[in-house]
Amino acid sequence: MIIKIKLYFVLIMLFTLMILSCTYLNPIESDQIDKEIASNSIELSSTNINNLNNSKIVEENENILGNIYKKILPSVVQIKVRSKSDSSNSFILSSNQIQIGEGSGFVWDESGHIVTNHHLVNDPDLFRVNVIFSDGSEYNAEVIGSDPHSDLAVLKINPDQQILIPVEIGTSTLVKVGQFAAAIGNPFGQDFTFTTGIISATGRTIQGLGQFSIPQVIQTDAAINPGNSGGPLLNRNAQVIGINSQIASRDGGNSGIGFAVPIDIAKRVVPEIINNGYFEYSFLGIAGATINPDLAIALELTKTFRGILIVEIINGGPAEQAGLIGSSETKNIDGDNLPVGGDIITHVDGVRVKSMSDLIIYLDNETRPGDEAIIGLFNDGGESTQLVVTLGTRPINP
Repeated sequence: MIIKIKLYFVLIMLFTLMILSCTYLNPIESDQIDKEIASNSIELSSTNINNLNNSKIVEENENILGNIYKKILPSVVQIKVRSKSDSSNSFILSSNQIQIGEGSGFVWDESGHIVTNHHLVNDPDLFRVNVIFSDGSEYNAEVIGSDPHSDLAVLKINPDQQILIPVEIGTSTLVKVGQFAAAIGNPFGQDFTFTTGIISATGRTIQGLGQFSIPQVIQTDAAINPGNSGGPLLNRNAQVIGINSQIASRDGGNSGIGFAVPIDIAKRVVPEIINNGYFEYSFLGIAGATINPDLAIALELTKTFRGILIVEIINGGPAEQAGLIGSSETKNIDGDNLPVGGDIITHVDGVRVKSMSDLIIYLDNETRPGDEAIIGLFNDGGESTQLVVTLGTRPINP
């Protein structure tokens, strides 16, 4: 048995040497084969490139856009709101006593919940909301709740026998600058208008409807105009990645700078609005300023130091109760009076925060009212300390 195995092994070795010998004895043939493969590959590549002419590329692009529109259209709605323009108690309202507003929204679930913007339905004199689908079907809607801090609201319709098609929810955490973006809505009353562009920026912070900011906002150059409010911002897979909310404009029209509330905020806020009618945010109770190079000089820190200077403490708030200290004076730096003194926040629960945006994002995403937060401080004496703060509930108008 041993002899047979050794013989078999010797035969394998001889066969291997023969193959190697053939390879080394015929280098010209080997080169010719390589050249033929390379030639065929080049010819194939050229053929493929030639087939992809300009017309075909445009056609394929049109097909992609058309499919996105076709997929999302049944899930998007036009919203018309009516409200009294004054405090008249007249039973019958004349045409000049009624204000009509228009916006957009989209189907959240099969139960009839519609997501839109808070500012569209935020009117104490609101008396009618109508939701209109692309097939012409129209429903009266009830505002079941809203959140001014994220500019989101939820309506409820009774779809009767109509089958509702909810949008496909994407994620805003994967959104990158340069990616495709599309918006659909009802700008200037032009129902179900479809516009496209790219993601222009991520992580923007815009002013909310109160005194608090909305973080992690998506910026796009897809045309957004009055009437697009509440409509979806989409990726190339027709998934909703944001809710169109604001534009930066000098004349009220599109100037290529539109902002959408990220869908990941809606994922947290909308279910609680559906269940409770509102969403509660944790509240620290400070007004702060991000430390930039000028402020760092005023605070006698290195120019590269980053953190949040506590400018003001809200009376009776969690920060005051925990003993945090706000700025008490100002210092003139190159003609600007900058706040100095007080505590500087550098960490929350051990997480480094370098700006007010970082602080807002952490508190919104990771904490709820009643939680205890460990605030890491760097005070004007150059000492690092920690304080435990029991977070409160963010008021609508502090």
